[in-house]
Parts: sequence; C-alpha cells; structure tokens
Amino acid sequence: MHNNLPDLFPGFDSITVEANEERLFCRVGGSGPPLLLLHGYPQSHVCWHKIASRLAEHFTVIAADLPGYGRSSIPPLSEDHMAYSKRAMAATFVEMMRVLGHTCFFMAGHDRGGRVAYRMALDHPDRIQRLAVLDILPTCDYWDRMDRAFGLKIYHWMFLAQPAPFPEKLIAASPIRFLTHTLRSWTAAKSLSCFSEGAMTHNRAWFCDPDRISATCEDYRAGAGIDYDHDRQSLEDGQRIKRPLLALWGDKGIAMSVKDPLEVWRGWSPMVEGLALPSGHFLPEEAPAETFDALFGFFAV
Repeated sequence: MHNNLPDLFPGFDSITVEANEERLFCRVGGSGPPLLLLHGYPQSHVCWHKIASRLAEHFTVIAADLPGYGRSSIPPLSEDHMAYSKRAMAATFVEMMRVLGHTCFFMAGHDRGGRVAYRMALDHPDRIQRLAVLDILPTCDYWDRMDRAFGLKIYHWMFLAQPAPFPEKLIAASPIRFLTHTLRSWTAAKSLSCFSEGAMTHNRAWFCDPDRISATCEDYRAGAGIDYDHDRQSLEDGQRIKRPLLALWGDKGIAMSVKDPLEVWRGWSPMVEGLALPSGHFLPEEAPAETFDALFGFFAV
C-alpha cells in the first residue's frame, strides 16, 4: 500500500527510526539547523508537504508521524493511556532526534503535535531551542474552559476520549466519511479544497486501519486524563516554558474559541509571541505562504 502512495516530499529521504521501543516514520530533507515538524489529528506528516520543501532550503527538516498515526508503530492501549501521553511521546521524539544526531533542535507542532511540542519544552528544555505551536491552547486550558459553546465546537475531544472500543467502533463503521467530515468542518471554507488530492490519498490510506483509528482515540483518552494531570502539575509547580515560543492560530480556527489565545499562552511562557493567520484549523494547508513566512521569520534568527 505504501509504495503506491504519491510522493509529496520530492528529494526527501524516507526513514524509520527506532526510539524508546517505537518505530517512527519520517521524511528528512534539506540542510542547516534541524527542525522537527509534528502533525495533528486526523493527519500525518503529510500535512506539511506544501511548505516542507521551502523550509528545507534553510533547515534540515524532519517531518515525522506520531506514534499510532501514519506509518509509525502503534503502541499498545492501556488503562492509564501512558504510551499515548504527550510526555511519553515527547521523550520518544527526543530520543529519535538523538539517534539522528540532533541533541538540540527547533520544533513546530500542529494540533496534537503542538501538544507534544510544548510538553517537550517543559520536560526537556535543554533540547529545544525554539518551538512553534499551531492552532492549539494547552490541554488543561481547553478542559478547564469547557462549556456548552466550547463543547459543541470541539465535541470530538469528549467523543474520542470515551472508553475503548466505543468511539473506534463507530468511526470504523465508516472511516472515510468520518475523516472527510472532520477535515471539512475544521477548515475556514468548510470544504476539502485546501487539501491536495495526494494528501487526501495518504490520509485515507492510513485512516482506514482499525488499529490506527483505535490509536488516535487513545491519544485523546490520554488528553482527557494523564495529559491534563501533567499540565496541571506543571502549573502548580510553577514550571514554565523557558524557550522562545511562537503561537500561531487560524482566525477561524479552533484556538479562536477564546478571546485572546496569546494571553492564554502568556500564562505558560514569558517568551511567547504570536498572531492569527487567515485560516481555519489547518494552517500549513489552508495558509501555506503565511505559515511559512511566520515559521521562517521565527526560526531563522
């Protein structure tokens, strides 16, 4: 199946890295300072394909699949969802980057990947030089703000976090319809027009796998439990992100569920800057030029 998928990263290598008992698939290209790119739900590393080549003119770009997503290995489910905690994922990607020869690097994460990014900055501050998070607020801030309006906007947080195998069985009954609805509904245009046909081919290929559907649900179960606890403990301990942080969000994205996303991030970092881009949730594909400009301007210092 994988050999028949379109190559959206021309000139990039395809590699699988063993790290912390996981096998992480990534595309690697370019030269210069290392820049790790992590995707969100319900996507894979392919979400970066519109800007990866431009970034690779200035950085060594590593676009990886999260555990359970795309072509990375699928950790086992557990009662505490530990393997899908952002703390565990962050530690795994730190090890992956070490194996690739990068002990210190830049990082940008969209959606779920953004949660791995800020957790990595909290748990491994010596490894991250600068980080960018795209269209998210910290996990505990979302849950603490959950009300009727917010719950309707991010209903999937509560649905996907239900105990196994309830949500995955429902999704697996019609995975492409669920995938299409989710992608379409989170864009500014409420359409699939921003997604290339090649990217959609990749998305459909892995999202039809019942084990991967289950893995993505486990990701959200971790978010509702252990990730929330880790965030709350970090705040109570006075822990803050000590590296320069760029927060980007779509002016019609999910993070706009609060009046001022940047003000929320100031509670986590004294070194944060950010702005809204003309986009829904999927900034790298809805607003690729603006996303590239913002990331390049932040990392190329």
